Amino acid sequence: MEASQTSPSSPPSEPLPKKIKMSSTSTTGTDSEGEASKTSEAKRRYKRRKVAIFLAYCGVGYQGMQKNPGAKTIEGDLEEAFFLAGAVPDPDRGNPKRYDWARSARTDKGVSAVGQVVSGRFYIDPPGLVGRLNSHLPPQIRVFGCKRVTNSFNAKKFCDRRRYVYLLPVFALDPTSHPDRESVLASAGSENELAKCVECSERGRKVAGVMGRRNSELQVVGEDDGDAVPKEDGNFESAADTSHVKGEIDSRARNAVATVAKASGFENENVNLEGKEDDTSFVADLIMKSSVEEQTEPSLTSKRDDDVHSEANSSEEKPAPASASPETNGQRTPFCYGEEERNRFNRILGHYVGTHNFHNFTTRTKAEDPAARRYIVSFSANSVVTIQGMDFIRCEVVGQSFMLHQIRKMMGLAVAVMRNCAPESLLERALKKEVNINVPTAPEVGLYLDECLFSSYNKKWKDSHEEISMDIYMEVAENFKMENIFSHIASTELKEGVVGLWLHSLNHRNYPDLRGVEINGLSDEKCAQEIRSNEAA
Repeated sequence: MEASQTSPSSPPSEPLPKKIKMSSTSTTGTDSEGEASKTSEAKRRYKRRKVAIFLAYCGVGYQGMQKNPGAKTIEGDLEEAFFLAGAVPDPDRGNPKRYDWARSARTDKGVSAVGQVVSGRFYIDPPGLVGRLNSHLPPQIRVFGCKRVTNSFNAKKFCDRRRYVYLLPVFALDPTSHPDRESVLASAGSENELAKCVECSERGRKVAGVMGRRNSELQVVGEDDGDAVPKEDGNFESAADTSHVKGEIDSRARNAVATVAKASGFENENVNLEGKEDDTSFVADLIMKSSVEEQTEPSLTSKRDDDVHSEANSSEEKPAPASASPETNGQRTPFCYGEEERNRFNRILGHYVGTHNFHNFTTRTKAEDPAARRYIVSFSANSVVTIQGMDFIRCEVVGQSFMLHQIRKMMGLAVAVMRNCAPESLLERALKKEVNINVPTAPEVGLYLDECLFSSYNKKWKDSHEEISMDIYMEVAENFKMENIFSHIASTELKEGVVGLWLHSLNHRNYPDLRGVEINGLSDEKCAQEIRSNEAA
């Protein structure tokens, strides 16, 4: 009995020294126990959680949302910020698959976002993850907050719909604003002859007999001048061959002076034009003065005066005004996005609503690819937003998903139809699977992602998880939109005239398919009737 009592007591005494050796880094047993407890607490506290993160960004200077080696992207800055904030461990740095990264929408180059949502498994503790992330991000990228989600949540797969907004300047729908070169050529010889666009820096390719030449190229060699005159092709001709050039200039100068005199109201007065026909600078000044006076209206001048007293960064959203009469007291009024224009534009945008094949509205998807079929829930343009004194039409589109450049191409073709550059029936023909046409692409500066919607997820998990929506972040998101996105859109258009320059490219030379000719034996009207019959069937 004694042997049996001593034998079981000996084994427990042997493991004690082994435990002490394993914690030999501390001098006393009390210290080792304290550090062990701290380590265990740290492990319990820094546990990865599946979360959805809400953020916004201004896309200027970035090559899009998706990470691309060698390019500056939003995801690239986000991944680095997550690592620096302690949300991603060092082994997972630069490898988003290891923490289940997903994005709700993939915006293109230069496109902004107000309600972007991403998801992943991150260390969200200790508290203050949002502040740590923003401290490592540039001011044009802001994180609003994060919410716990289910382990199976994926920001891309669980997103039901995306809502985008395109801010389009009101003048873009005016057919007489920023005319293309074909319109300039077609107006030659008419009372409303256009010489060049005085609203922006675009001059375009010279149109013979209409656009004219520069003053240096129009100089005719005299007796005391050199022997060469520059031609349009860059070669030179001798002074003996310049008589026809001088005659052409004299004729054009006399016609220009007569036109300006007639438009100015002193047609019957005795105007001393002797010696002025050959002065090209004098003629150019008259033409410019005539163009400016024709296009500058009293209402526009008063509007600019009122804008001076408004705040530089102020913006307000208002419904489109009632349609204005095209003429008031015999004078042409400026273009207004009234009720008639709004109804027509909404009718044009309505062609995109529904399930269609949008292979003509992207660059990397073939017509036979099932991914070309997309569902558009709604597309409307009912309100006008004033930013820094400039009016923009708020075009809102909601869809399940969008392809590369799809929204910008949809806007490009709709604007071309509104400016009478293409027939409205071309919209329905562009959605046909067997038709291939070249569609204009609107500038990216006015496009931004407004919100990502998760209706199905919220309905299924409403009893156990928080709702995935931007409601609680609406105020801070609105402030970010006004200070960063809206101000950038307005300032870019005011300084660079991006949309104005793009409008000059909307012509049949760059886009021959806008003519609306027959393709595959089907005219516009026949094609539209065929589509309606197929949809009815």
